[in-house]
Amino acid sequence: MARSINEVAIAALARREHSRLEMRRKLKTKGFDEADIDRAIRQLCENNLLSDERFSESYINMRRQRGYGPLRIAQELRERGVDDELIADFVDNNDPAWRTLMRQQYIKKYGQTLASEYAEKVKRARYLQTRGFPLDWIFKLDSLDELDY
Repeated sequence: MARSINEVAIAALARREHSRLEMRRKLKTKGFDEADIDRAIRQLCENNLLSDERFSESYINMRRQRGYGPLRIAQELRERGVDDELIADFVDNNDPAWRTLMRQQYIKKYGQTLASEYAEKVKRARYLQTRGFPLDWIFKLDSLDELDY
């Protein structure tokens, strides 16, 4: 017996928050009609079961706990259909916690010593950049105890 579009959507939301775009993609892969998907998403949003705001907050917290920086998280949210205005509301690059997280990721990967050779500095900077931290922050990483910002 085939499950209804609402059953599929509710089951997905029971596991984790989804953005509207993610839900649309998920329902489309299950073979539902585009008009039914639009109707279901509209109904889920009206009933406050599907929320890009809630999804963004949940996603940011999850990725932050895994050590990713604001630039990467913002890009991943864009890929999941979250608009830039909403991302700006949730990802504050001026929050000092991001710099603390960058320092923690550096120490976790490379220990307490900074690189002295240029090639090693580049390698470490590239690592932090791929984690989603801005280059200007990385270049200011002169001390692991205190960051000069």
